Amino acid sequence: MKNAEFNQSEGLKPVGYSELVRRYSLDVIPHYAQSFIAVKGRRKTVIDGHRQIEIYTKKYDPDDTLEGHLTFALKFEGINLGILNTLFSAVDHKELELFIKDTPAGKYKRKIWFLYEFLTDKELNIEPSKVTNYIDLLDKSKYFSAKGIPHRRQKVRDNLLGDRRYCPMIRQTNTLKNCIALQLEKKGMEVLGNYPEEILRRAVSYLYTKETKSSFEIERATPDQKRAARFVELLKSADDQEFFNKPSLIELQQATVDERFGNNGFRTDQNYVGQTVNFGNELVHFVAPKPEDIPEIMEGMFYAYKRMMSSEIHPVVIAAAISFGFVFMHPFDDGNGRIHRFLIHNILAKRSFTPRGLIFPTSATMLRKIKEYDETLELFSEPLIPLIDYKLDSDGRMEVKNETAVHYKYIDMTPIVERLFGFIQDTIENEFVSELDFILDYDKAKHAIRDIVDMPDRLIDLFIRLCIENNGRLPKRKRKSTFDRLTDKEVTQIEECVRNAFTRATADN
Repeated sequence: MKNAEFNQSEGLKPVGYSELVRRYSLDVIPHYAQSFIAVKGRRKTVIDGHRQIEIYTKKYDPDDTLEGHLTFALKFEGINLGILNTLFSAVDHKELELFIKDTPAGKYKRKIWFLYEFLTDKELNIEPSKVTNYIDLLDKSKYFSAKGIPHRRQKVRDNLLGDRRYCPMIRQTNTLKNCIALQLEKKGMEVLGNYPEEILRRAVSYLYTKETKSSFEIERATPDQKRAARFVELLKSADDQEFFNKPSLIELQQATVDERFGNNGFRTDQNYVGQTVNFGNELVHFVAPKPEDIPEIMEGMFYAYKRMMSSEIHPVVIAAAISFGFVFMHPFDDGNGRIHRFLIHNILAKRSFTPRGLIFPTSATMLRKIKEYDETLELFSEPLIPLIDYKLDSDGRMEVKNETAVHYKYIDMTPIVERLFGFIQDTIENEFVSELDFILDYDKAKHAIRDIVDMPDRLIDLFIRLCIENNGRLPKRKRKSTFDRLTDKEVTQIEECVRNAFTRATADN
C-alpha cells in the first residue's frame, strides 16, 4: 500500500521511519512497515504482501522531534540500517549528541549512539557509558542474530549478522519460525530411509547432473559437455570445500562460463540485467552496485559469512543471506546466477543440512517455479530501481551517476529467506521424491520389458522415454523407423508395462 492511502486527510499522521524519510527527503528503500498515529480508532495492522501498515492510537504519539521519531522507530519498528545510515548523513550530529547526553544510560539512546558510530565510523563527543549492564543491539526474539561483540563505550553487544560493509537483516517472522519447526533436514533423511541403498547410489549422479542442467537452463544457457562435467564435480565437492572466499569464487566463475569470458578478479565494469524492447530502447530490471563499491561490499560479505557460520543460525537463513546477497552484488561479468545457486548447496552441505554425498535439486524446483523465483529476486530489485540514476550509451554500456552502495549493504532478506525455505521444502517433498521414484519405476518397467523381449538397453531406454513423452504410447513414426523388428503384440505389451510402471509420469504428460 502507498503512503498516499494513509494521509493526514484521513486522520493519520506518519511517525517513525516514515516521518524521518519524509522530513529529511531520504532516498531509501522503504522499511517493511509504515507506522501512523490515528486521531481516532483502534490499534490495527494491515498486511499487504511482505509489507505492512501499522496504525497506532494517540497514546503512542512520539514527540515531533528527531529524538522522538528515532526512538519510536527503534522501539516499535526495529532496526533499518539503510535508513539510519542515510539519516545520519543528513542530520547534525550535534543534535544527536545533545539528546543522548540528556539520558545516556537509556536503552534506546545507547542503541542510537552505537548505531551512529557503527554506521559512520565516527565518534560522537560523548564520554563512555558508566552503566554496568550490557544490552543486545538486536532483540533475539525478533531478529536472527550472531554472537554478540561487546562495545564498552555504549555497553552494547553488537549481535548483527555482519558489519557496516555488508549486514543483511532477517526478522523472526511467524512464517520463518514455522519453516524452521518443519525440520526439513530430518524430512530429507526420512525420505532417504524409504529407498534401498542401491537406488540412492544410482540417484546421486543423476541428481547432480539434473541440478547442473536446471541451473544453466534458468538462464536459458546450455553448457558444453566439459563445463557441465566441471560443474557437477564442483557440486560433489560442496560438502568439503569452502567456496565463499575470493579465490574460490573466481575459480567457480571460470569453471561455469565460457573460458573467453572468465574473470581473474571482481568486475571493473558496471553491469545490469535488462532486455531490449527495440533497438536503442533497453528495459532495465536490475542494476548491480558500482564496480568501485564491489571490493568493500564483498569483503563485508566474507566477514558476514564467517560470523553467521560460527553462530547458531539456521543453515537456510545463512544460505539465503549469502547466496542472494551474492547475486544482488553481481561481482562478475557473467555466471553470477549459477554461482548464487551453487552457494545454496555449498552452505547447506557445510552445515550438514543436506545428507552427505547427496544434493537436493533446488534449481529444478526454481526452474519449475520460474515465475516465483523471478518474483523472489524482484523483492529487492523492484524497490531498488527507482533509486538508481543511470544512463545507457548506444552500445548498451551503463553509467550510474549517483552514490548507491548503501542500498546493497543492508538488505532486508526476510521475505527472501521465506521463499528459499519454500523452494527447499518443495524440492524435498516433491522434486527429490519424484526423482527417486522415477528410478524405482524405471527398474520395474525394464524388468517387465525384458520378460517380453530381450532388447539392448539403449532401445529399452528409448522405448520408455518415448512412451512417457507420448502419454504411454509409442509414436507411430518410431514404431516404423526404430522398432520395426517388434511384433504388434510385443509393442502393445511393452506399452502396457511402461504405463503400469510410470503411472505418475504418463498421467502428468
